[in-house]
Amino acid sequence: MAVSALPLPPFRRGKVRDVYVVDHERLLLVATDRVSAFDVVMSETIPHKGAVLTQITAWWLRQLEPRIEHHMISADVSEIVREVPQLRGHESAIAGRAMLCRRTTVFPIECVVRGYLSGSAWKEYREHGTLAGESLHKGLRESERLDPPLFSPATKADEGHDENITVERMRSVVGERWASKLENLSREIYQTARAIAAKRGILIADTKFEFGRTEGGDGAEKVILVDEVLTPDSSRFWPADSYMPGKAQPSFDKQPLRDYLDAEKRAGRWDGNHPPPPLPKDVIDATSERYLDIYRRLTGTSLNLDGTH
Repeated sequence: MAVSALPLPPFRRGKVRDVYVVDHERLLLVATDRVSAFDVVMSETIPHKGAVLTQITAWWLRQLEPRIEHHMISADVSEIVREVPQLRGHESAIAGRAMLCRRTTVFPIECVVRGYLSGSAWKEYREHGTLAGESLHKGLRESERLDPPLFSPATKADEGHDENITVERMRSVVGERWASKLENLSREIYQTARAIAAKRGILIADTKFEFGRTEGGDGAEKVILVDEVLTPDSSRFWPADSYMPGKAQPSFDKQPLRDYLDAEKRAGRWDGNHPPPPLPKDVIDATSERYLDIYRRLTGTSLNLDGTH
């Protein structure tokens, strides 16, 4: 599915998600099969991608309970329709890819935790010896394990790239109280998830979290985990059995798509802007299989496409 069309008021449409208003307390998140790379949304879709993003998020949230409070009410299609009767008759459109969530005030910060030096962090370190302008130890190699993991916040960008920022700048954006809470929660979730993934032969190189504020039962505001969690779109997953620092690592994400687009750019057939080049079937199939593979490896089961547990 490229675009959803449900009988609910639209809240916003992101690169890969359509968000609807249920009422003043709840939202419906629908992960489509749209895919973006290099900040450009492709014309083609990746089969099963939306279901993987939704169901892997739901799986992680269940692993993190009850220590970490989150926004998910249900990702089960029958429960969602029972809670939101307007969706009756639209089960096939939302099965496996929709999540009913609590509504929050989302912090305008991407809370990135890096357990290994890779991606944009490696590029900055290689060029300047820094991350978000702050110095790191000398002599680190690409894909080096970072102990303790680095908390590396970024600004959220609806268009273009997120920007790595210092923790000090984060404090100026959200305030000291919330900044400390966001960092502590991010570290706790990452450490918990890293241990779970390690038992399944997976290294979580880095990941990003989002959090929202909501009112607790005592009337005081509290922070809860929101949006997608530890998916191949928000995280870099590596196979542990082939890990070797000093070079880039194979990853369970849309790498086949990135590799194809890189080749198109090098050949001068694409300038990196919209419109993207058409995707060959083998690239689409390989990318889809990467998503399905990481789901199987983490959860120990094949993807359930009917959206029930």
